[in-house]
Amino acid sequence: MRPPTIRDVADRAGVSKSLVSLALRGSDQVRPEKRDAVLRAARELGYRPNAAARSLSEQRTRTVGVLLNDLRNPWFVDLLDGLNSLLHANGLHMLLADARLNRRTGQDPVDPLLDLRVDGLVVVGTLPDPAAAGGVAERIPVVLAGSREPAPPGVDVVAGDDERGARLVAEHLIGLGHRRIAHIAGYGAVGELRRRSFEATMRRHGLVDGVVVEPSDMTEEGGYRTTVRLLSRPDRPTAVFAVNDIAAIGALSAAEELGLRVPHDLSVVGYDNTSIARLRHVWLTTVDNAGHEVGRRAARFLLERFEGTGGAGRVHLTTPTLEIRGSTAPAP
Repeated sequence: MRPPTIRDVADRAGVSKSLVSLALRGSDQVRPEKRDAVLRAARELGYRPNAAARSLSEQRTRTVGVLLNDLRNPWFVDLLDGLNSLLHANGLHMLLADARLNRRTGQDPVDPLLDLRVDGLVVVGTLPDPAAAGGVAERIPVVLAGSREPAPPGVDVVAGDDERGARLVAEHLIGLGHRRIAHIAGYGAVGELRRRSFEATMRRHGLVDGVVVEPSDMTEEGGYRTTVRLLSRPDRPTAVFAVNDIAAIGALSAAEELGLRVPHDLSVVGYDNTSIARLRHVWLTTVDNAGHEVGRRAARFLLERFEGTGGAGRVHLTTPTLEIRGSTAPAP
C-alpha cells in the first residue's frame, strides 16, 4: 500500500491541503478544532510529513550537526543533554558525528554533516585544528562548546572557567594541610589552563617546591600509569589532582593496587563531576564544570545566530563549583 499523503489527511479531516500544512507546522492561524481534526486524521492514517520536501521548500533542514571529539568522556553526556533539550524545544534535531573516527578514515570530520545540509554546527571538545571551523562559519553558524582554543571570527565559545576550577581544587587541598600535591595534567588549552592555575595557586601559598606535574592523555589508563610513577617517588605526594574524572579513576586504581587507602593515605580530586564521580563506591571529590549549562548556552548562542542576532564571536564561561565527597581528607 502507498503511504498516506497530505491530500489523504485533508480529505479525512474535511479541510484543504494548505490548512493541513499550517496545522502540522503549529501555525496560530488555524482554529483549535480544525487543528485537532487534522492531527487526529494524521494519526489515524499514520501520516508522516516529508522532511526532504519540507527542507526544499523552507531552505533549511531543522537539523544541527554536533561534532564530538571524544565519545569516551562522560562529561560530554551532560553537555549534550543540555544542548539537545533546548534544540528540541525549538523544533531542531541533533545529528552526532564522531570526529576521531572520521579522522582515522582520512575524512574531514565536518564533511558528513555539511553533506546533510545541517543548519548549524556545534563542535564539542578539543579538536586538533579549531581554526578549521572558520571556513565552516562562513557558510553556517558555528559554536565551540567545552573547548578553550582561540576561536575564528564569528564563532562563539562556551566552556567552564578552568582557571577558577583548578584554583578551587588547590585551595581545598592546601586547606586540608597537603603540601606535596601532584597534578595529572592534560592536553590542549583546557589542560594548560588547569595546570597553570594549579601551579600559580601553589606559588601564592609558598608551596612551589611541593608541586609535581606529570602529563597524561586524559584517559583512565593514563591516570593509572601516571599515578603509579608518582607514588613510586621517595617523596610521594599526599594528594593527587587529576585533570578529569576519568584520569582520577585511574589514580584511585593505582592507589589501591599499591596498598594505599583513599583518603587516609592519599587524597584524590577529579574534574567535571561526571556520573562516574557520583557513584557511591567512588564518591569522588571533583569540580562541577556545569556541563548541562554549557550545552544549553551553546544552543542559545546557535539559536541567536539563526535569528541573525549573534554579532561578533562571543566567549561565555560558566562558573565551576567544588563538590567535596569522600576522596579527600586532611594530609596524613
